[in-house]
Amino acid sequence: MTVLLHMSMSLDGYVAGPDVSADQGMGAGGERLHDWMFAEPVAEADRAMQDRIRADVGAVVVGRRTFDVGLPHWQDVPFPAPTFVVTHEARAELAQPSGTFTFVVDGVAKAVELAAARAGGRKVVLMGADVDQQALRAGLVDEVLINHVPVLLGGGTRLFDATPAAELVPFEVVASPAVTHIRYRVVR
Repeated sequence: MTVLLHMSMSLDGYVAGPDVSADQGMGAGGERLHDWMFAEPVAEADRAMQDRIRADVGAVVVGRRTFDVGLPHWQDVPFPAPTFVVTHEARAELAQPSGTFTFVVDGVAKAVELAAARAGGRKVVLMGADVDQQALRAGLVDEVLINHVPVLLGGGTRLFDATPAAELVPFEVVASPAVTHIRYRVVR
């Protein structure tokens, strides 16, 4: 089982624009980070990357804020897989068309453990800057996949602000006109 930190990020290091809210789940201008997934037509390299990621996902771990701002837009789990929400507030499971949200109050390590048990040997994908940072600090991340988008947001949420020093080894680069996908192994 592999724990994958997967995020689209601007060239200046932001994974969401400023002023993230229920109305602007990606913050002001942050939707540009996902244009590579939704543009028409989607570049073949980008479609192939999306298909691969989808096929690899066995379970997902998200933060509470990502859940709160994402659910109205997704109207489902973010991937068709069990999804574990790291939160401080206990809540009953929430069934969706493609999976179930399970709320975990015991921290990111417990959420990753539960996700790994449900992933069926496939990857556990992390979503949300805070959860990603917690997982990196806890040494839980095996791979990092950054979809590097050629935009400068100038502000917002940074992915690597609160993370410890780490060594990453790139092992795959896939480029298209819209984005460069860089996959790294985390050196332990």
